[in-house]
Amino acid sequence: MRNLDKSLGDGGMALLAQLGLSFERYGEGWAEAVWTPTELACNPLGPVHGGVFAVVHDAAMNFATNSALESGDRASTLDVTYHIIRGAQGGQPLRVRGAVLRATRQVAYVESAVTDDDGELVSRATATFLLRRTAA
Repeated sequence: MRNLDKSLGDGGMALLAQLGLSFERYGEGWAEAVWTPTELACNPLGPVHGGVFAVVHDAAMNFATNSALESGDRASTLDVTYHIIRGAQGGQPLRVRGAVLRATRQVAYVESAVTDDDGELVSRATATFLLRRTAA
């Protein structure tokens, strides 16, 4: 498992911090974050903009995928599909979890979920990542 401690917090991307996302924990093939959507994450009427969910899901699934790889290996997003089950508001505390479902030599299948304080599903996603491994 790769050491990603330096990526805790904003995941190494300032945009994620500006959206209110902060990675707290990870293990081999999973990552968890807290997300309190900022004004930047929301449309003018207050709800989180739908496209921001895609950014958050992609980040969580990318973190989870990279946590399952060895140092020097790389992952690139091939596709992301997400569904918003219920809306979220700016300032609403949310939790995000990404997890690798299966990883082959070249492809990883990953899922993520955004839940509210009550554990209710807000949004879910699946993705496919291309893996570039250094070991033969």
